[in-house]
Amino acid sequence: MRRSMRIGLAAVAGLALLGVSACGQSAADSESDTIVISGVPAEEGTDLRNTYEPIIKMLEKELDLTVEFKPSTNYASVIEGQRSGKIDIAQYGALAYYQAVNSGSEIEILGAMIKEKGKPPGYQSYGVVPSGSDIDSIEDFAGKNLCFVDESSTSGYLYPLNGLLKAGVEKDDWKEVMAGGHDSSALGVESGQCEAGFALDSMVDETLIKKGDLKEGDLEVVWKSDTIAEPPITISQQVPQDLRDKLKDIFADQANQDYLVKNDYCEEGECDLTDQRIWGWEPIEPEYYDSLVEVCDYTKAEACNES
Repeated sequence: MRRSMRIGLAAVAGLALLGVSACGQSAADSESDTIVISGVPAEEGTDLRNTYEPIIKMLEKELDLTVEFKPSTNYASVIEGQRSGKIDIAQYGALAYYQAVNSGSEIEILGAMIKEKGKPPGYQSYGVVPSGSDIDSIEDFAGKNLCFVDESSTSGYLYPLNGLLKAGVEKDDWKEVMAGGHDSSALGVESGQCEAGFALDSMVDETLIKKGDLKEGDLEVVWKSDTIAEPPITISQQVPQDLRDKLKDIFADQANQDYLVKNDYCEEGECDLTDQRIWGWEPIEPEYYDSLVEVCDYTKAEACNES
């Protein structure tokens, strides 16, 4: 049975922790001197360890602890790892965070991604087609072969599903290709594997063009989603309170390009953090993610109930 989220994500985050057996050590074990961070790449094949290196070096110096990064290929394993105490800090997508708290994970938000300093958090999903396509709106996606990212992806599946349904495209009146990454989804459209598809805005506008995988004009954007809540980075409540408090302060004030460059953790111009190349994180209230409730209620997406 589908669980109602109308009580809000802030209240759900207080649900009892599900019983999942733990193995290995992390800061959730008070005897451990290691913090474990995990996340899922937006680009297939990306070495996330490298993109978190400035943060890892800064945390190790500030906390006098070892920081270990353990990347994952999917959010389900990150949710289970954090819930079982094997992962202390997890970078989620917004939908994966919804799944985590809805399944009983006891986690707190350290901050939401900020792509550019001074700009409010938020981004969009794009619906794209190859240049010259006769598809000029999301309504025309009906009956087409569509590239998505993953069923647990906020901008690569959930918001596109919402857009399709609101455009009057009947559910499943398309063939789904799950590309695995935002880059693969966009490139799948450009190569002709899919007639249309979805990817996050920065992947289409910047990342793939800077990498030389796409040229300006290779893809046309024919649909844009409503503003989507930026992905949160979270801390397990199994981590001792004093350490959680320190980490909240650090992510509020020091986990950003300005501080990291100034203190020689990375070089100016080469300090894009995570594979989404963000400026940093800023504190956010759990209610910021309640917009997902409406989208999940409307779409009735299976992913909204997964954990």
